[in-house]
Amino acid sequence: MIDFGFDKLALIGAVALIVIGPEKLPRVARTVGHLLGKAQRYVADVKAEVNRSIELEELKKMKTQFETAARDVEQTVRSEVDGVASGLNNEWAGSGADRSIEAAEPYVPPPPQYRHPKKNWRLKRGATPQWYKQRNGVRTRAQSGAARVARFRPPGIGPRR
Repeated sequence: MIDFGFDKLALIGAVALIVIGPEKLPRVARTVGHLLGKAQRYVADVKAEVNRSIELEELKKMKTQFETAARDVEQTVRSEVDGVASGLNNEWAGSGADRSIEAAEPYVPPPPQYRHPKKNWRLKRGATPQWYKQRNGVRTRAQSGAARVARFRPPGIGPRR
């Protein structure tokens, strides 16, 4: 940016003091400071946007490189599989079989059947002793919300009307 030394800043300050006057100088200095701050934030935002666009371009380049590498691997694997399949077809045809591998229907496994999770909740409830449930505050009886409020209402306060 512009190189201002102490002597140049002192000269500018003296000229501003003479031209603007001592009463308005603090307000003008504050305004100039705000404007410089805004300008610095604007420059920082522009730099950040430029950096983001550069990083985005680099990521796009990396994406295309990975896509081409994946395509190359897919093509090599496909060519190897086709070569092995053709070799097997030749062997199959040479052995006197009347069907080729490509003509055979592919195996499709049957859909999975639903199985009950075999959880016996009654057994789980009965396995815990009653004294343990009482000590730890496990509810053993169902209670409505109104009954629960009435149960835990402090004494001396009557029912709500």
